[in-house]
Amino acid sequence: MLLNLYRRHLYVRIWLAVVAGVFILTLTANWIVREAAEYERERLAPVPRDVVVLDDHDRPIGRGKALRVPGQGLDFDVDLGDGRNITLRVGPRPQMGPGGPGGPGLAPWRSPFGLGWMVALIGVAVALGVYPIVRRLTKRLEELQRGVQRWGEGDLSMRVAQDGQDEVADLSKRFNLAAARIEELVRSHKSLLANASHELRSPLARIRMGLELMGGERPSEAAREEISRNIAELDQLIDEILLASRLDAKEADMGTVETVDLTGLAAEECARVDADLEVSEGTHSDALTVRGVPRLLRRAIRNLLENARRYGAGDTTVELASRGGAAEIRVNDRGPGVPAALRERIFEPFYRLPGASERHGGVGLGLALVKSITERHGGSVRCEDRPGGGASFVITLPH
Repeated sequence: MLLNLYRRHLYVRIWLAVVAGVFILTLTANWIVREAAEYERERLAPVPRDVVVLDDHDRPIGRGKALRVPGQGLDFDVDLGDGRNITLRVGPRPQMGPGGPGGPGLAPWRSPFGLGWMVALIGVAVALGVYPIVRRLTKRLEELQRGVQRWGEGDLSMRVAQDGQDEVADLSKRFNLAAARIEELVRSHKSLLANASHELRSPLARIRMGLELMGGERPSEAAREEISRNIAELDQLIDEILLASRLDAKEADMGTVETVDLTGLAAEECARVDADLEVSEGTHSDALTVRGVPRLLRRAIRNLLENARRYGAGDTTVELASRGGAAEIRVNDRGPGVPAALRERIFEPFYRLPGASERHGGVGLGLALVKSITERHGGSVRCEDRPGGGASFVITLPH
């Protein structure tokens, strides 16, 4: 538990480093104070000693005690054995200190500047020891700061290291995810602009060529139909580009969210293109009711039906079901199907299967819009093989 807190929380490591430094400093200061007190107590305490007085022939003629008095030297009290007592006093010995004889004496472990300076020196040593720990922690914050600065200056490919499991690592991970998302959006918008410019040129060029061929003559019925078809294509392309741009902007208001009956919505769209509608047996009507924007959900179903009509050789069905607490819309066709390797790419803006644009038309935004709409509603869309041949596009929406 403690190890997990230490690894995952930066403030715990900084706090422990400070506490450890203060603890070491306190222990050191306490040891210095105790040693100083002990030294002073031993230096000031009287120390009695035995004294023997000898004559010229080294025979003892008296015995006594010598008492050392701090600051006053030694006092010898001697009993000569014949009833006489004498006292001999020796002056204090000059102390050897930094200033020579008579200077203040020093214990070998004591600082020449006093206890306060010794504690200060220990504090500096502890600070120097703690610095590498704190520096190692804050260095990662500085690397993150430099990465954010470079990214803000326009280097959208900039990513920062995600070492560790603490708050800095989590922040780095979230920054990298946000940076990747923004880079993807910018790239997508650039691609959208480039592809839109290309797609807009084709119908405009055809309209211009038709007008040049007509000269000042009255346009024929075929020419009018061709111009009308190109204008409709332009109108559809502009509408899809604007909708795709609004769906990419998450803060854009796409309409009023309300309760939507998918059965009625799908029935109306199937009637428009003459497709068959099937509801799975045992599926209650409430299970096919979702919260969403009716206009967008209708657009998603319509785009899938138009895609199926374009590729499906006339056999198109829509199946409604409820599975796993979600409503499912399945649009089936009997077309050539989609290769497994391309089932993700077909939902990219302006991507079309090889040769599809020449044979069947379309601008390549229909399926991309379906994906954006379903994701806006908290759902998903996928492409599968249809049993017996063809493709099935499945929309899953939460209730």
